[in-house]
Amino acid sequence: MTAPAATPDPTMEAIGKAVLLGREGDTESARRDLLAIWSKIGVAGDPFHRCTLAHYLADLHESPAEALIWDVRALDAADALSDERAQQHHASLQVAAFYPSLYLNIADNLRRLGAFGAAAENINTAGQHASALGADAYGDTIRTAIREVQQAIENGDVERRASAPSAAQ
Repeated sequence: MTAPAATPDPTMEAIGKAVLLGREGDTESARRDLLAIWSKIGVAGDPFHRCTLAHYLADLHESPAEALIWDVRALDAADALSDERAQQHHASLQVAAFYPSLYLNIADNLRRLGAFGAAAENINTAGQHASALGADAYGDTIRTAIREVQQAIENGDVERRASAPSAAQ
């Protein structure tokens, strides 16, 4: 049996188009388009839209402080998100599986800012949520990144990780 088709969602389509622009190297247009969508959905809008948009927008910022703002917004939206709402987009989505990546990104930005104590707390939380990840390439990528950030925190390293997400990925 196949999963039912997702409900058409023009906002997610617009977010996807903007993300694609960023991955193709047009970071400025991607950022501009995502910010325009953000202004329409607002800080109290659909949590799935807010979580997705903020998560991708964070990757379009080289500055860890700017990225951190968007990563915190993504986490805040995830806290308001239900599995039922996420599954309207794709039947396989479970909100619990969002948390390892969200806490990982926050930890990585805090680490890059030299806030090692707060970074350690967040990377530990990411690790605690890692059991929600699947035994697939995505899950392996996040588990590897959690270990990399943990090691960077222990080493007091504030440099950007080569494997960190960016607009071009």
